[in-house]
Amino acid sequence: MTGTVFGDYDQAGLDAQYDNRAKVPAFAEHMERWQRLSREVRETLPAQLNVSFGPSAAEKLDIFPGEPGAPIHIFYHGGYWRALHKDDFSFVVGSLQPAGVNTVVVNYALVPSVDMAELVRQCRAALAWIWHNAATFDGDRERIYISGHSAGGHLVAMMMATDWPAFDAGLPREPLRAGCAISGLYDLEAIRLSFLNEDLGMSEQAAAALSPVLLPRHCSGPLELPLGDLEGPEYFRQSADLAAAWANTEILPMEGHDHFSICAQLESPDSQLAGMIHRQMGVG
Repeated sequence: MTGTVFGDYDQAGLDAQYDNRAKVPAFAEHMERWQRLSREVRETLPAQLNVSFGPSAAEKLDIFPGEPGAPIHIFYHGGYWRALHKDDFSFVVGSLQPAGVNTVVVNYALVPSVDMAELVRQCRAALAWIWHNAATFDGDRERIYISGHSAGGHLVAMMMATDWPAFDAGLPREPLRAGCAISGLYDLEAIRLSFLNEDLGMSEQAAAALSPVLLPRHCSGPLELPLGDLEGPEYFRQSADLAAAWANTEILPMEGHDHFSICAQLESPDSQLAGMIHRQMGVG
């Protein structure tokens, strides 16, 4: 009998908790649809595509303008920090642009081409660039909101845990108003001990330094944690631990949703998740 490696899980049990493709056989169907919808969005809606916010080829973002002076919503994609691209997630604009929101979809370099700390730095740099350059697309930098799915949920929490003036002396202490971390990951020690670390290569020290549950919160605005009720126990624990560690954080269970169908809610402005984001932003 093999021993436990994390909590009550042996290696096979822990790996199964984080193997979302195995847990959701419809994963490929979601991805094919998202890629198709995303191409349609980029081909049909006004946009500034592949805007550079940093020196590397991966540091690009897409801006989909809303109404002049409207709030800005930044989306960070998932893929366990090692896969996918902003171009796979242009579809989220369909849930935000009808409400007049300026939507920005961020890309970043993937592990192992960079380590996790550099990946997080790039995501911080994207937010800083957006704050400094909001006037170029008529966005209101005093009303910046962020969301992300899965690993993108981790990035949302890391943005809220950032000491922004230390990162960029030109930024206010709280350059963002609120966040929405969808089925996110906030305790990277569990990830380090799973099969995912074969690609991620995190040390114990790196996992601790990049785990929001262990970090002080610098942005005090509301943080919503939508979570499908068909997720596994580890995803519930991840959200529960962050909600316990940080004030003004609320878990929002979503009935009938798994790890991918919850993100599919961002295809439409009329979905439960889109409505929650609209209310958080005060639009729609």
